[in-house]
This record gives sequence, structure tokens and C-alpha cells, in this order.
Amino acid sequence: MAIGVWISLGLYFALMLGIGFYAYRNSTSSSEEYTLGGRSLSPAVAALSAGASDMSGWLLLGLPGALYISGLVSAWIGIGLTLGALVNWIVVAPRLREQTERYDNSLTIPQFLSNRFPSRAMALRVISALIVVVFFSVYTASGLVAGGKLAQSAFSAVLQFDAMSDYAVGVSLTLGVVLAYTVIGGFLAVSLTDFVQGVIMMLALIIMPLVVLLGPGGGGLSQATETLAVLGPDYLSWFSGLSVIGFLSAIAWGLGYFGQPHIIVRFMALRSVKDVPRARNIGMSWMAISVLGSISLGIFGRAYALRNGLVVDDPETIFIVLADLLFHPLVTGFLFAALLAAVMSTISSQLLVASSSLTEDFYRLFLRKDAGDRETVLVGRISVMLVGIVAAFLAWDPDSKVLDLVSHAWAGFGAAFGPLIVLSLTWPRMTGTGAVAGLVIGAATVIGWILLGWDVRFMGGPGIYEIIPGFAAAWAAIYFVSLSTQGQDEFRALPEV
Repeated sequence: MAIGVWISLGLYFALMLGIGFYAYRNSTSSSEEYTLGGRSLSPAVAALSAGASDMSGWLLLGLPGALYISGLVSAWIGIGLTLGALVNWIVVAPRLREQTERYDNSLTIPQFLSNRFPSRAMALRVISALIVVVFFSVYTASGLVAGGKLAQSAFSAVLQFDAMSDYAVGVSLTLGVVLAYTVIGGFLAVSLTDFVQGVIMMLALIIMPLVVLLGPGGGGLSQATETLAVLGPDYLSWFSGLSVIGFLSAIAWGLGYFGQPHIIVRFMALRSVKDVPRARNIGMSWMAISVLGSISLGIFGRAYALRNGLVVDDPETIFIVLADLLFHPLVTGFLFAALLAAVMSTISSQLLVASSSLTEDFYRLFLRKDAGDRETVLVGRISVMLVGIVAAFLAWDPDSKVLDLVSHAWAGFGAAFGPLIVLSLTWPRMTGTGAVAGLVIGAATVIGWILLGWDVRFMGGPGIYEIIPGFAAAWAAIYFVSLSTQGQDEFRALPEV
């Protein structure tokens, strides 16, 4: 490993830790500051923080790997996500920012739900917090798997261990750095590092496909198309071999946005509702560029490998292989930092949201109702470390697939919280009993669908992506149970001006 790679990575790690210490000095004096940054995020920070915490390692590993294997048909996953993110910014963002403050300054999603439906406050708070902690443990594990794969693929010559030990070092190092700045700086550190990491990720996804396509061994667009033709006409087809179920399973990823706590919490932390349109425009521009870069990397990376006889044992590592092969060591280190940025930005967001639920929705609710700010911040830091350790245990299998882990957790959150969040923000007739029914049925449907083997990975297989039945079942449960139960005037209308 060239010294230039270590210089770039060292600078990246130092920058992340420096941001953590800055946040520690400026935004950890109270529970609201540690958990939500004092609701002070600018539009740019909120937008890129939401995007970076959303995309994770799947953007540089999972999605390019799917396109590398299956061809352009897998791009529908990215298209579905982009459409879902746009609707999320339009429907959820302004309402959630306004209502979480109006409903007794709610700091977490479970707390908002309990304040929105006081008749079922305890059940909503406990069940939703349990779902947050369980699914985020799995989701965080997917990021640690990505960190392990980076060490296993790129650093093995330096580490000089066996493959399993290289992987374990990657998992441990990734978790260690994330824990350092998250534990120290809280929400502000996570959001500011996400902003920087989002910029790094976008630049990497612009640079990498262009060099792969136009640099030495690339041959340009016409050569890439000619090379890929040997794989058959299906590889560059948007629809060939795509069933209705496969298409719905890909597009349905967009449904998950409405229920992802680590993403929608950024809406809660914006300075004001007036900042939402600007944040939306910044966030969607960033996402369009990043997703297009990821799609291009998978397709053009396959063309490069075919033209140059490059053997890629694990398609999910195509970004790592090409970064190590094509660039100057300083740039390679920057690209590796981009992958770590994708991984760490999501892990830190998930750890913080999970720890916030453990602190606000368990510790303060059952153990120490009168806990002061210093105590709750300390408990939050301990909770971050505990969830991280559990996630590392789940990630210890080097054969884990990043996109599989992400897809299960994404579906769980999307089905459990998606209909619940949308309807709680928009439907005054919704009742607390309906909210509990939707939460439980959405999560249970996803878990049952996976255990029965009815889920589908990527475009193939006999099943359907579990978020579709889970989302539909939760929406129906909320609607029909709410109509059949008596509401208690739980919706607080905007005050008359």
C-alpha cells in the first residue's frame, strides 16, 4: 500500500475526529443539542446529511455490484429511490418539521408518535423504540460489512493477516472511528461529518466513472457499448427479463423513505419550515448526481473488466478494485475515504437515532424520569457504544452481502413507520389504536415475509420485495382500525392567525 493512500486516509480520519471535537464544544450541553443539534441545521447541511446518511455503503458497493452482475435493469432500484426521496421532501419534510415542534418539542420519532396519540402513548413509544433498535442493529451491521470488505480487498497486502482477520480489522476500525466522533459530538458532529462525507462521495462518483470510461483501458462510450455487447442484448436493456413483480420490487425501494428515522430526523433538525424547499433542491441535486454515478460505475466497470481481462471475485468490490488500479495513491486514498464516508455517515446516523430511542424512550421513560441533561447525554453516549457492539457482532460474517442487509432493514423501517408517519402528519381522523395496529402489522409482515422466504433480491427470484406487502398491510391496518375506533381529538390543528 503506497504511502499516499495512508496520507489521504489519515487526513480524512483527522478531519472527522476534528469535527467531532468541534461539535463537542458547541452542541452537547443539553439533551436537545446532543439528540437534535438544537434544531439549527442549515439547508445545505440538512440536505447532504440526509443524503449521506441515506446512501451508505450500498451506493458504492451494493448498487454498482448489482449493476455489474445484472446490467441496466438493476438501475430501477436507484430510480425508485430518487422518486421516493423527492416525495419524502415534499410530503413529509415540512409537516414533520412543524409538527414535531408543535407537539411538545418531540426529539425522537417515538416521542413524536406518543405526543401525537396520547391515548396510546406508552405502547407507541415502546414498540417503535424496539423496532428502531432492532432494525438499526441490522442496518448498522451492513455498514460495518462494507468497512470489512474494504480492508479485506484493499489493505490485505499491508495487514498481512488471513482474509478473516483482515475483514475483522476493517470492521473494528470503521466502528472505532465512528464511535469516537459520534460519542463525543452527538447530532451536530454526525450532521457536519455527513455534509463533508456527502461532498466526498459525490466527487468520487463523478471522478470514478469518467476515468473508467475515458482513461487508459476505457476506450470511451462506443467501445464500452461494443464490449458489453458480448454479454448479450439483455445487459443494456432497461426491461429485458424484467417481470412485473421484479419491476415493482425495484421501484418499491422508494416507499421506504417515509419511514427511515435516520433520514427524516434531519427534517426535524432544520432551522425552520421555510428552509425545506432550499434543502430539498440541494438534496435532490446531490442524489441525482450520486445515483447516476453509481449506475455508471457498475456498467462501465463491467466493460473495463471485460476489455482488460480484470478478474473481480466479488462484484460488490468493483469500486475498490478500480480505485486501487487506476489512480495515483493520493487519489486512491481519497476514493477509499469516499467509501468510508458512505459507510460511516450512515452508521453514525443510525447509532445516534438508536441511542436517542434507548435514552429518551426507555431510560427516561422507565428508569429515570427526572434525569438531567448531563445524565441523559452520558446515557446516550453509552447507548451509542452498546448498539455499535451488537452491530459488530452481526457483521462478523465476511460472506454477508451489503445490499441484502440494507434491503431487509430498509423494508422493516419503511413498512413499520412509512404509512404511520405519512398518515399521522396528514390525516386528522387517525387514532392511536390505528397507529399501534399499523406499526405492529407493518413490522410483523416484513419479518414474516423474510422468514418464509418470500422476499426477492435484486430483480430475480420467485418472491416480491417485502416492503410492498408490509407497507400495504400497515396502511390498511391504520385506515380500517382508525375508522372503527373512536378518536380523542388527538390531532392538534394549527392555531388561528
